[in-house]
Amino acid sequence: MPAAAPDVRVRRIYEAPSPDDGVRVLVDRLWPRGLARTDARIDEWPKALTPSTELRRWYHGPDGAYEEFCRRYEDELSAPAAAEALDRLRGLAAQGTVTLLTAAKDPSVSHTSVLVRALSETQA
Repeated sequence: MPAAAPDVRVRRIYEAPSPDDGVRVLVDRLWPRGLARTDARIDEWPKALTPSTELRRWYHGPDGAYEEFCRRYEDELSAPAAAEALDRLRGLAAQGTVTLLTAAKDPSVSHTSVLVRALSETQA
């Protein structure tokens, strides 16, 4: 019988924490503007898992395209430190709910959708 899909959620960091968030993981490289660290209730902040500064700047620049951003970010996730952080999150997701937190205005076109997809893939 196949294992149940992990319960990975995405929320904006500016939303109030919820009791059913499980492990709250900030997946942005930079700390969100205007948010006190004490109010964020962050359990993990794996910066190795976030898009590089160069990739982030390219995506938000005039030439950035979402599909290409996703491809480049997937490449970055194969780097040893990122792969290790991704494996850690997979382990947490196997134990219970994981909520990925981002300051992105529209998480559906951010790196979080790539992370959700990567977390749902099983390791061979």
